[in-house]
Amino acid sequence: MTTTAPTAGATATELPEITHWIDGARVSGASGRTAPVYDPALGVATKTVALASQEEIDRAIASAKAAFPKWRDLSITKRQQIMFRFRELVNERKDELAEILTAEHGKVISDSLGEIQRGLEVLELATGFPHLIKGEFSQQVSTGVDVYSTKSPLGVVGIISPFNFPVMVPMWFFPIAIAVGNTVVLKPSEKDPSSSIFLAELFKEAGLPDGVFTVLQGDKLAVDGLLNSPDVASISFVGSTPIAKYIYETAAKNGKRVQALGGAKNHMLVLPDADLDLVADSAINAGFGSAGERCMAISVLVAVGDVADKVVPMIKERMSKLVIGDGRRSCDMGPLVTEQHRDKVASYVDIAIADGADVVVDGRGIEVDGDKAGFWFGPTLIDRVPLTSRVYTEEIFGPVLSVVRVDTYEEGVELINSGAFGNGTAIFTNDGGAARRFQNEIEVGMIGINVPIPVPVAYYSFGGFKDSIFGDSKAYGMQGFHFFTREKAITSRWSDPSHGGINLGFPQA
Repeated sequence: MTTTAPTAGATATELPEITHWIDGARVSGASGRTAPVYDPALGVATKTVALASQEEIDRAIASAKAAFPKWRDLSITKRQQIMFRFRELVNERKDELAEILTAEHGKVISDSLGEIQRGLEVLELATGFPHLIKGEFSQQVSTGVDVYSTKSPLGVVGIISPFNFPVMVPMWFFPIAIAVGNTVVLKPSEKDPSSSIFLAELFKEAGLPDGVFTVLQGDKLAVDGLLNSPDVASISFVGSTPIAKYIYETAAKNGKRVQALGGAKNHMLVLPDADLDLVADSAINAGFGSAGERCMAISVLVAVGDVADKVVPMIKERMSKLVIGDGRRSCDMGPLVTEQHRDKVASYVDIAIADGADVVVDGRGIEVDGDKAGFWFGPTLIDRVPLTSRVYTEEIFGPVLSVVRVDTYEEGVELINSGAFGNGTAIFTNDGGAARRFQNEIEVGMIGINVPIPVPVAYYSFGGFKDSIFGDSKAYGMQGFHFFTREKAITSRWSDPSHGGINLGFPQA
C-alpha cells in the first residue's frame, strides 16, 4: 500500500506524516512505505501514515516487552493514579479529539463526542480495577495450610482496531489491559490513525512510563507481525468476519488468547402493536447514524403483518428531513470513510433493483452541505428485499436500511435465527410477554427491547454469537478483566510466624 494522489497544490512528501509511538515518543516511519489519510468530507488526502517494516514491528514489541516487568510490579495505587489522571485528560480534551475523529472518519462532531464518551465509560470502569482483580483466600484447608489465588497480567498484548470507531474500540481494551499490569501494542486502522497518537500523548502526560503504551502504524504486515510474534500474549480485534476469522485462527495457532469480534447483520423485529413513531425514529437513528458504519447498526427491519405498509412511509418522510454534509457543520450524517467504500455501498442499490426490490429512497447523487468531492452517499431505504439478495445476506456497512415482510412473530424469529451472524437485534412491541419470549428464543448476543442499538454499558460485556465472534471472550466488563489476567493458585504452609518490626504510621505505596 503506497501513497496515492496528494491534495491539490501539495506533493505526498509535503503532507504531514502520522508516526508510530514507541518508547514514549513519536517515531517517524523508516520503511519508505506510507498510505494516504483522507478527509472524507473534502475527498482529498490531508496526511500520510507510516506503514511499519518488520524491523519497526520488532522494535515496537521489544519496547513493550522491556517495559512490562516494571509496570507489572508498580504498586496498584500508582497505577490507579495514572489511570485516573488519564481519564481526566481525555475528558478535558475530548473536543480536540472529536475534531481529529471527524476530520479522518467523517462522522459528525456530536457522534464523535458520543464515541469518546462510550470509550470513557470503559476507562472509568478500569479505574476501579483493584476491586476487580482481587483473588480469593481459604484458610486452614488442611492443618496449617492455606490456599489463595492471585490474578496476574499476561505480558505484551496486541490490539488491532477498525476504522469505524478509532477511539471507542481501542478503549474497549487498552484501559483494562494496562490497568491490570499489561503493556499494549495498538495497531490502528490506517484510514484514521491520528487519534491513537493523541491518546498516547495524553497517556504520557498522565505519567504512564515509556513503553507501556505503543502505537504501531501499519497494514497487514503489522497485523501479521503481532499475530506471529512469540512475545505477544494475546490479540484483541474488532472488524469484518473474514478478517476476524483469520486473526483468530492465526493467533490461536500461535498459542495466544484471542478476542476477535466480527461482522453483523442486525435485525429489528416490529410487531403490529408497537409504537410506530418510536419505530420510525429508531430505524432512522440506528440505520443511518455514523453513516451506517457500525457493527451494531440496524440494517434490516423485519415487519410483521401490515406494519411495513404503515411504517415505510413514516421512515421515508423522516429521511427527507435529514441533512447530509461535512460533519464539522450542522448536519445529521457525514460522508463514508473512503471513495472505494462509498462506491461499494452504492453498488448495492443496483443489486437491489436487479433483484426486484423496491428502492424507496436512493442515496446516490444527493444534495449535500459540503464539498462536492467528498465521499457522499445518502441514507437509502429498500423495501421488499428478497431473502436471496446480497442486499439481505451481506453486511453492507453503510446507510442502507432494508425492509423484509413476514406474516408472524414466529416467522420473524426463525428468519433472524437462521442468519450467519448473531451480533445485535431488537424487538419493538408493547407486549411484555412477546418481549420476554423474544429474549429467550433469539440466538443473538445483544438484545434490545424497544432499544435499537443495545450496546451494553461498560460493566457488562460486548459481543455476539455465531460468525460475529471468534474466541470465547467478549469485550470489556468482567470478561475483559478475565481476558487480560491469568489466575495463580497458591497453597501455603508456614510453621513459624514472623513480623517486620514496629511501624505506627500508615503504610505508603
